[in-house]
Amino acid sequence: MLRQSEHRPRYAAALDRLDALGLTYACRCTRAEIRAALSAPQEGAAAAPVYPGTCRGRTAAEAGPGDAIRLDLARALAHAGPLGFTETGPEHPGRHAVDAGALLAGTGDVVLARRDIGTAYHLAVVVDDAFQGVTHVVRGVDLRDATPLHRLLQALLGLPVPVWHHHRLIRDAAGRRLAKRDDARAIAAYRKAGVTPAGLRAMLGMG
Repeated sequence: MLRQSEHRPRYAAALDRLDALGLTYACRCTRAEIRAALSAPQEGAAAAPVYPGTCRGRTAAEAGPGDAIRLDLARALAHAGPLGFTETGPEHPGRHAVDAGALLAGTGDVVLARRDIGTAYHLAVVVDDAFQGVTHVVRGVDLRDATPLHRLLQALLGLPVPVWHHHRLIRDAAGRRLAKRDDARAIAAYRKAGVTPAGLRAMLGMG
C-alpha cells in the first residue's frame, strides 16, 4: 500500500521541476479574500468561480508558512502545447483534445501544495500513478473534469499517460450518490441487515 507521507520527496521533486519551468507561484490569499475578489464587479461577463490570480506575480520561493503553491495554468498550457487523452468510459468514449479555454474557465490556477499540510490531490495523484505504473485510471464520472488537468501535469512532468475510464456513479433511491463523506451506508451494513449479494446487485442496477 502506498502512503503519501512516505513519498514526500517525489512530490517535492515534481514541485521543483514545475518551479524550474517558471510555472508555479506562492499564494497567501485566504478563502475570504478570494471570495471577496470574485464578488467584486468585473468588466464584461461575470467572474468565473476560480482563483482570480491575485498573487500571480510572486514566485514559489516566496512561499511562507501556510502559503499555497499554485500552478500558473495559462503559462503551463502554453508551455505544454496541444494535448489529448483517451477515454473508454460509456459516456464519452474516444480520443479527446484538452480544451485550454475550458480548463482555464473551469479550473483556474489550482493549488498544488501548501507548505503546512503538504501536496494537494491533483499533483499527488499523477505522481502516485506514475510511480505505481498505473496504465488505466478507473474512477467515477464526477472526477472526469479533472482529467485534462492531470493530463497537463503529466506532460509538464514527463510522466507516462494512462487511459481513463469514468464509470457512472452509484446513487440511492433519492438520486444522491453513495459516498462515505455523505454518510452513505457501507456494503457491510447491508449484509449485516440481511441483504443478499443478489439483493445488493439489484439495488445497484446490476442485477
